[in-house]
Amino acid sequence: MKRWTGFEHGINLGGWLSQCVHTKEHYDTFIGEEDVKKVSEWGLDHVRVPVDYDLVEDENGNYKEEGFSYIQNIIDWTRTYHLNMILDLHKTFGFSFDKGENESGFFEKEEYQERFYKLWEEFAKRYGKYEDMIAFELLNEITDKSYCEAWNRISNRCIERIRKTAPDIRILVGGYYNNSVEAVKDLTMPYDENIVYNFHCYEPLVFTHQGAYWVDGMKEDFRISVDADYGEMKEQSKNGFSQIAVGFDGFDENETLSSAYFDKFFSEAVKVAEERDVPLYCGEYGVINRAVPEDILKWYQIINESFRRFGIGRAAWNYKAMDFGFTDERMEAVLPDVLGAMKK
Repeated sequence: MKRWTGFEHGINLGGWLSQCVHTKEHYDTFIGEEDVKKVSEWGLDHVRVPVDYDLVEDENGNYKEEGFSYIQNIIDWTRTYHLNMILDLHKTFGFSFDKGENESGFFEKEEYQERFYKLWEEFAKRYGKYEDMIAFELLNEITDKSYCEAWNRISNRCIERIRKTAPDIRILVGGYYNNSVEAVKDLTMPYDENIVYNFHCYEPLVFTHQGAYWVDGMKEDFRISVDADYGEMKEQSKNGFSQIAVGFDGFDENETLSSAYFDKFFSEAVKVAEERDVPLYCGEYGVINRAVPEDILKWYQIINESFRRFGIGRAAWNYKAMDFGFTDERMEAVLPDVLGAMKK
């Protein structure tokens, strides 16, 4: 499968310019140049930078120059410390993966789609010149499968308009069910040779999201070990929260998590990527901070073994806070080994 050099082991800077209180005080204090320097010192090769449209647009779609300045800052910092970068539009006017944002209408209203296209044209005009170290991610985590046909049309149209200004920049496209690996097969054929297929992986969700307050029906005091067998994980997935257990079929219920689980889980998407000659990239993967740190380490070792086998680039979620933070105090003892697993 085609590899994406320079984007093989990275980390997200989530919670800074997205999923946040959009204030100058927050932007100025949550992430700074010293954080980018630390990522470089960790030996990673890129950062994924989620941004909300609120950063650079007011409610009427007028651009906010101060918001663009923060994107320019992170570009300058990543260049200084020899990192690559993905600019990820995490929320657009009329759509967010988070229902709590109360965004709606994007897939139905052409005027919202036009605003989306124009924003990406603006990004291309400002940042397309950095194509040697930046990639564009059109939109984070399409939710409903029913949006698939519309999203394929919208994403192709957006790429067409970006290409008028930035003909060679890499562009990431993901699919429904929140960038599920299942959706890769239903993505439209690559627009050109500079398209990357994108997915996210938090499987098995019963482990990576144990105690997650935002998962419907998940009890905040629920805990499970990474060494729980598949039978227990499957049973607990049915017991008390709404997410569907995936990936366990075909494995003995007494087995425990191994890279074979992820090999099987990724196999269809890998086949599609090989057939279409596109790189495959995992833009988010990680374990909630409620899990035992040693279990978090083991999960990173297991999933990265599979990533390496297939040549899948990836960025862990998340550098700081957001319930997944690498810089959290509780991660100190295992962090060197987690980073080691990511970089192998």
